[in-house]
Amino acid sequence: MSAGGADPPQARIAPPGFLAAPAPAAVLAALPGARAVGGCVRDALAGQPVHDVDVAAPLPPEAIAQRLRAAGLKVFETGLAHGTVTAVLDHAPVEVTALRQDVATDGRHAEVAWTTDWRLDAARRDFRINAMSLSAAGELWDYFDGRADLEAGRVRFVGDPALRLAEDFLRALRFFRFWARYGRGAPDAEAMAAIAGAVEGLTRRIAPERIWMELKRLLAGPRPDAALGAMAATGLLAAVLPEGAAPATLGAAVARGLPAEPLLRLAVLVPPEARSVAALPDRLRWSREEAGSFRAARHPDRAALAPGLDDAALRRLLADHPPGRLLDRAWLRMAWGELAPEAAAALRARIAALPVPVFPLKGQDALDRGQPPGAAIGQLLAELRAWWLAGGCVADRAACLAELRRRIGTGDAPQDAAGAADGPAAPGRSPEGA
Repeated sequence: MSAGGADPPQARIAPPGFLAAPAPAAVLAALPGARAVGGCVRDALAGQPVHDVDVAAPLPPEAIAQRLRAAGLKVFETGLAHGTVTAVLDHAPVEVTALRQDVATDGRHAEVAWTTDWRLDAARRDFRINAMSLSAAGELWDYFDGRADLEAGRVRFVGDPALRLAEDFLRALRFFRFWARYGRGAPDAEAMAAIAGAVEGLTRRIAPERIWMELKRLLAGPRPDAALGAMAATGLLAAVLPEGAAPATLGAAVARGLPAEPLLRLAVLVPPEARSVAALPDRLRWSREEAGSFRAARHPDRAALAPGLDDAALRRLLADHPPGRLLDRAWLRMAWGELAPEAAAALRARIAALPVPVFPLKGQDALDRGQPPGAAIGQLLAELRAWWLAGGCVADRAACLAELRRRIGTGDAPQDAAGAADGPAAPGRSPEGA
């Protein structure tokens, strides 16, 4: 009998390095017949970095948790109802799941039962490349030829694609995400036909947050434009992005180095003339931060980021906007043809090189120099900041304090926080003439 159970492995390989890491090794040692499963096996065979390790075991969830605790691992019951616990050793987590088979599905969730049959567990996984399992000794179980698919650049469903999509419509988006990363050539024709027939089910059954999660992962991948173009051919892209999408525009920007930041890539993907784009953040139920980043990148104020800006004007922009936001706008303007690629690259280099100016005064500075408390302090600081901006954001603290004294008409200069008296300076310039 093999280490993984009664069924013999389909191949034996040199055990990948991730199996020897302390946490996975301890988990596999604690659970008789356990195997690494899913993405970690796929990525190890593909020669890609393994980030998360998942393990399955032919034991009930309670027995898994008991054995792991007895072996000295911390156990968190993160999904016990679904047969999953998380084992932690030296702060490294390993997700451990009992072997399962689907009893009933509703298009998104499944009712499961525990099993000891590895083939049944593998059969419920979405794609053949994700259905492999591996013992600590390097024994590989590959019931559906996932290794061959991986080597050939194919992404195919386990079983009938239409049936697998009816079980969980989110698999339509997952198909394109995995194809973008592992696929070569044309996508599987049978899968494409099934996805075209499942579009309505996905938009009707899947929560917008889940759609965005998959779309976000796809956009961060190495070939998002190819996957999005394939999605368009099935009607899926128009269903998840009814505002409009231009995969070719995104592809050209990615070829020029557009960062793998999903929100920036989506901002590029949705054309400037897209309809109802203002409602997109709410429709996909983004966080406030996500919505702010997307809207800021596409804001009409991006036109202020022009090649002819001198350093003073660029410093003023940096004083009012985070550098990352300005970099996003430079990328967007290039992608949409508003800036030549060379001009956009030069702007990005200047944005990255310039220190971010910070207005050096606070309300306490006005109070310390005789300004009575009240709303007038805010107005005074706003006027002083406008003066500082107009001077190109180069006036230092001493120069700004001198301008403050001039405006409130105080006499002798008090000591500042550093213990040095405020020195005289010409308005808008630091004492050094910076």
